[in-house]
Formats: sequence, structure tokens, C-alpha cells
Amino acid sequence: MTDKYDGVQDIRLNDGVTIPQVGFGTYQIPAKDTQRAVEEALEIGYRHFDTAAAYYNEEGVGAALRATGMAGKVFVATKLRNCDQGYEPTKVAFEESRRKLGVDVLDLYLIHWPFPAIDRYVETFKALLDLKSEGVLRSAGVSNFLPEHLQRLIDETGQAPSINQIEVHPRFSQPEVRAYCAEHDIAVEAYSPLGHGGDMNTPAVLAAAEHHGVSPAQAVLRWHVQSGRVIIPKSSHPDRMRQNLDLFGFELTDAEMAAIDALHDPQGRISGDPATNVNSQSWADQFSRGNVVR
Repeated sequence: MTDKYDGVQDIRLNDGVTIPQVGFGTYQIPAKDTQRAVEEALEIGYRHFDTAAAYYNEEGVGAALRATGMAGKVFVATKLRNCDQGYEPTKVAFEESRRKLGVDVLDLYLIHWPFPAIDRYVETFKALLDLKSEGVLRSAGVSNFLPEHLQRLIDETGQAPSINQIEVHPRFSQPEVRAYCAEHDIAVEAYSPLGHGGDMNTPAVLAAAEHHGVSPAQAVLRWHVQSGRVIIPKSSHPDRMRQNLDLFGFELTDAEMAAIDALHDPQGRISGDPATNVNSQSWADQFSRGNVVR
């Protein structure tokens, strides 16, 4: 297998922006460790980095980009906190994220959750579209949006998001949401692509990994890649970072793909439910939930 990032393809979004299909996720990487982890990922060859205001580690990502001279040279995505939704608050939060990341133009900005309890995601998306028009944002997307949320954005703004970052892994692959996104030319980006590790012990995954002489994690990530999804696996360990990028020297068979597809369980969700999530994502809220550490 190759150990080079050259094998990673770009996915073209509906607005013409291209995004490297394999990125580096930073969820739950403590702020004090983020700069080191991102610098190691850059050295290994990652060229797409995903963070969020609610991870409270944007400054570490930005510090790594500045220290390595890679600010503005790699693809960077971040997300708006739920408590910052609304037209004007979105613009303020965007500028704060842009400052922390140290970029003049942000590649991708996502509404982290629809957060229907406050019903501001439409005006929030309008702010993202205006940021695009102002030239400070390249692509406007969403995260954790269900078909009803996406349809409302399309109906009320006339535009579909470029990408929907959702929980997708073998035991919870959200076929209905993915089908809606495909129908409306919205790219799907998988977070928790390994299902927090549990999906890798299934017979279908273990058999595919053994057949190709790869790790179970690599077999699952290859399943995502062959399905056309963007993925953002996260690891703080350089050896695993390399493995998570080394996906292009083998190809799963149709039977192996189908066997992993068949693992989907409608009850397999491990994150929050977008229809009911009321996590404000303030620092105190995230800290109390264990999503961030000091």
C-alpha cells in the first residue's frame, strides 16, 4: 500500500469548491495537545483539517498552521456553535473563528447542528451565504441536518448546502439521509467514521481486513472512500494517523462492500439526535458533558 497523500482524491462540491476526501478530525483533542497533533498530521501528509468552535481547540489548529507556514495552503473547516446561531451572531462568531485559525479566507463553515429548539438555522445559513458573497468563505455547509432541515434551507434560501457532515459508520450509516443528500447534490462527510471502534469487531469488517492484509480500521475507512464520502478520522497517535491515510493500495470487493452496508442498525446512533438535540455548546455545557477538557 502507498504511504503517500497523493492517493487522496478531491471531492467536488455543488458550489465548485474541492475538498480532500480524507481529512484530519480534531474532536476531543485537548486544546493543549492540538498544535502538536496537527503539526504531526501535516508532517504525515494531511491537507484537510476539521475543527469546531465547540471543540475549543481552533487556536491550536491555527498555531500549527502558522508554525508550519501552512496557513492558507491546506483545506480548513470549522463549525458554528449552537449558542451562536442567528444572522448577526453568526457573523461575529465567524470572525472569531477566522482569527483563531489565522486564515484570511475559510474553506468551509458548517452550522454544527440544526438546533430546532431555537429555530434559527435558516437565518444562520443566510449569514453563511452572505459570507461567501463577501469573499471570506469559500463554501457553506451544515452538520447533523436531517432531510426536513435541508429541505427547509432549500425552500427558504434557494440554495442547498455544499456538504452535510453527519454520523456515518457501518452500524449506523443513515441511508435515508444519504439518499436525500445524493438527490440534492449535497456531499456527505462522515464523522465518527469508525463508530468509536465498536464497528471494527464485526465479522464483515474483520473478514475484509484479513482478506486485504490491512487493519479493521483501514477496511472501514476504505468502505467510506469507495462509497464516495468525505471522512475525518481522528487520532493523536502518529502510527494510526498514517494508517488512516493509507487507504489507496487496496479495494474492497462488491461483496465486502455489501456485507459492511448490511451492518446498518437504525438504533445504532452514538451521537445526539438532530431532531431533539438541545446542547447549547457553550464552554460550560461542553465541559459538563465531557466533550472538552481543560
